[in-house]
Amino acid sequence: MIFRKPLPPTPVLETARLILRPYAERDLDAVQRIFPQWEVVRWLHAGIPWPYPDDGAATNWAQCVEQRAKGEKFFWAITLKGDDALRGRIDLWPFDGEKRDMRGFWLDPALHGQGVMTEAAEAVTEYAFRVLEWPFLYLTNALANRASGRVKEKQGAIPVDVERRDYLSGPADGQIWRLDRDAWLARRG
Repeated sequence: MIFRKPLPPTPVLETARLILRPYAERDLDAVQRIFPQWEVVRWLHAGIPWPYPDDGAATNWAQCVEQRAKGEKFFWAITLKGDDALRGRIDLWPFDGEKRDMRGFWLDPALHGQGVMTEAAEAVTEYAFRVLEWPFLYLTNALANRASGRVKEKQGAIPVDVERRDYLSGPADGQIWRLDRDAWLARRG
C-alpha cells in the first residue's frame, strides 16, 4: 500500500464548531494545564511519562517538531470557533506496513460527551480520504475506553482485532478498527 511521504504541511481544517489548526508552540501552556489529568491520559500508551513532568509539553513539542520536519505526522490543535485556545489534539500518520494505528487524540474533559472529538475525527478522516486519498485508516483504543470506541463506531469503522497493549493505566486489551475509504465515502453520500 502506498502512503506518500513526506507528508505535506498540516492544513487548517474547519467544521461547524471547530477549527483544527497546526499544533504550535503557543499551545504548550494549555497542554501542560489540560493534558496531565488521569481522565485524559489513562488510556494512552504507556510511553507517556507519568506523573507528567513540568516540562512534559515542551519535551513532546520538540518530538512533534522533529516528526513534522521529517513529514512523518500531522498534528492538529483542536480549537473552538471564536476561541483559538487549544482544547485537545488530534494526530494522523500513514500506515507503516506493520503497526495498525494511524490516528490518536485527546480532549479536555470539560468537552467530553459533546461530540467534539467525533467532529474533529470526521474532519481529519475527510482530509485523509479525500485529499490524501488514503484507502483506509487503522484506528485503535483500549477496549475499556468506550468513548473512544464510540467515535470509531460513529465513523463506520469495523472492529478487526483485539490485542494486549500497554497503557498508562496498565496492560489491557486494545481494539483495532479499520475504516475503509470507499465505505466512509458511501456513508457520507
